[in-house]
Amino acid sequence: MRTGVRSFLVVLSLLSTAGCSGSRDQLLADLQSPRPEVRALAVKKLAEDARADDLALFTRAAKDMASIVRGEAASALGKSQDPRVVDLLGELLEDSDVDVQGQAAMALAQVKNDKAKAYLTLQYGRRGRQTRQVIVQALKQANVPGAMAEVVAAESKGIWERNLLAINEGSLPERVGAAEELGKSGRPDGFNRLVPLVRDSQVILAAAAVRGLGDLGDKRAVPAILPLLDESFPELRESAITALTRLQEPQAIPRLQAVAVEKSSVSPLAIDALLDMPRQPQTDAALCAIALDAGTREAIPVARAMRERGGCPVEPIVERLSRPSTAAGGLQVVIGLGPAAKDLLPKVLPYITQGDATLRALAVDAAAAIGDVSAAPVLQKAFEQELASAQALRQDWVTQKLPETYGPGFDPSQPASGGDKARREKHTSLMARVKALNAAKTREQGRPVVQQRAPAELFDDVDSSKLEPLAGLLRALGSVNAPGALELLKGFAGDSSVTVRTAALVGLTRLGPEGVALAKNGLFEAERDLVKTLAQALAEQGEAGRSALVELLPQIHGEKLVVLDALVKTGVPASAVGELQKVVSEGGPEVVLAATLLGRLKAKEAVPTLVKALEEPSGVGRRELLTALGEIGDTSAAEVVARDLYHDLPEIRAAAAGALTKMGTGAQADALDALKSDYYRRVREAAVTALAKTTTAAEGAR
Repeated sequence: MRTGVRSFLVVLSLLSTAGCSGSRDQLLADLQSPRPEVRALAVKKLAEDARADDLALFTRAAKDMASIVRGEAASALGKSQDPRVVDLLGELLEDSDVDVQGQAAMALAQVKNDKAKAYLTLQYGRRGRQTRQVIVQALKQANVPGAMAEVVAAESKGIWERNLLAINEGSLPERVGAAEELGKSGRPDGFNRLVPLVRDSQVILAAAAVRGLGDLGDKRAVPAILPLLDESFPELRESAITALTRLQEPQAIPRLQAVAVEKSSVSPLAIDALLDMPRQPQTDAALCAIALDAGTREAIPVARAMRERGGCPVEPIVERLSRPSTAAGGLQVVIGLGPAAKDLLPKVLPYITQGDATLRALAVDAAAAIGDVSAAPVLQKAFEQELASAQALRQDWVTQKLPETYGPGFDPSQPASGGDKARREKHTSLMARVKALNAAKTREQGRPVVQQRAPAELFDDVDSSKLEPLAGLLRALGSVNAPGALELLKGFAGDSSVTVRTAALVGLTRLGPEGVALAKNGLFEAERDLVKTLAQALAEQGEAGRSALVELLPQIHGEKLVVLDALVKTGVPASAVGELQKVVSEGGPEVVLAATLLGRLKAKEAVPTLVKALEEPSGVGRRELLTALGEIGDTSAAEVVARDLYHDLPEIRAAAAGALTKMGTGAQADALDALKSDYYRRVREAAVTALAKTTTAAEGAR
């Protein structure tokens, strides 16, 4: 080689070395930069050189205050594959930032030793969904066979051992929590550990053990639980009823029936337990007996439930109605059965003129529930008498009209004399502009202007309970569509009494589309109880009432939950899909009910909205969103739904598996198979069901 060429190459090499050295010096200087993104980039560039002496720099960067720097430091430490960094990466796996946790998990996978694998396995049960998913991905990258199945099994074992330790050696609160968690595992070993605790001297622990036995799903526990219904501790009785509800054991029906009619604090729970029992003649007979003997508040919903199941035998009801001493039981059943009890109307009407106020009120409600126009004359006559009595009670003791304007010198809107005149004028002008803006906003939204009412206690000293008979008759006149009812109820819809006003609005909802149109503006009233009652009444009036609720939904801001709850109980028209999507997009607690309704409608056009809400990590209603997507059954959402198979909450994992079951896609078979060893019974069952469904679907496709 010629001397000139050799010299040129030497010079070029020296220049290149000097350039690299200069670049490295700049990177080292950038590590001291006050800007986190500059420090992070410097760590990343230094990691590309892979110098062993840079390990100390990366270790220091792993303690940086900025998460972006710690994340790059974790990646750099992983690239070194030095076993000494495993403990530090294990600490970063517990970082407060989930992105740093994920980078630390992937870095540990590059080290590929047993200690790194142990860190990943341990932290799977302690981290959130995103990090859990990355941990499984990291273990797969490290060529760990059955990665997810291994970490799920390890998590399950850890939870079981922790609960065993707590139940044996923990404090009372720890033992209570462990008892419930042992039951949720559904493991056969849990039965022998929980049954002895049912008779523990600590009531709170015994109640937790009973709830655990209910979650366990082992019907061998029924003989140990049934005697607890006779205990004097309400918490223990409540837990026993909850457990029996979950166990669905028919031999508990007579005992639950006895509790249901004793009119105690746990009677409603016993009724709910019977309503949740599988439909069979023994259950129906018990519910019909409860409708006759339970308290009115509990009996009427039971009778309504029996209306949907075909009703109750007429003979016992007729027998109760034949005597005033037992008529209350018969009347409350008629209220629940509604139009199905039309043949009993002649037995009901005489009680409307009874002197007993309780029987009279029940009879009016019974006639209203039947809704037959033949009851109108009796109801109208009773209304006239009650109206006269109410007017006497509401007679003003101050005969002259109360003043509606301020006296001289007392009007705050008028400028005052003296030094504060300018301040008053400025305040008045400001408030006038605020009122004008509010009025314009109301007009733009199409909302009716609701006049503010003075507090009733300032001018009405009649107790609301004394006006309830009048209110019941107003509802009844609307229900039977009595002649002139529309005009009559329209007049009372503006009454000063909330009780009377609510009854009039409810009565209007029962007069068809015209009445619904008049009543719906009552949803903008300030009284929440009125709005709740009216929303439920509108929802019960079929298509017209439900369409009115959907129409007003975007205009209602403070009480959307009330409207959605009414629609959930009765159903929603298909036209509501667009408005429900807006509710889901807006977020908040309303998402829970809106997603439920979209799922029932099987609205495929709502899938993108539901998926977007599901991708929000801090959003509410995650379980309901998953359930809704499952009900819709669109397989395009399967990938997003499957991410929640890694969720740290068991109810979310179960919901995700349930949604995939209805979608019938086998794309996540590995994850579902791993969940067959989950600690929680309901997750295991959901995974098994999903696998069976997807396997069947795949075989059908072949």
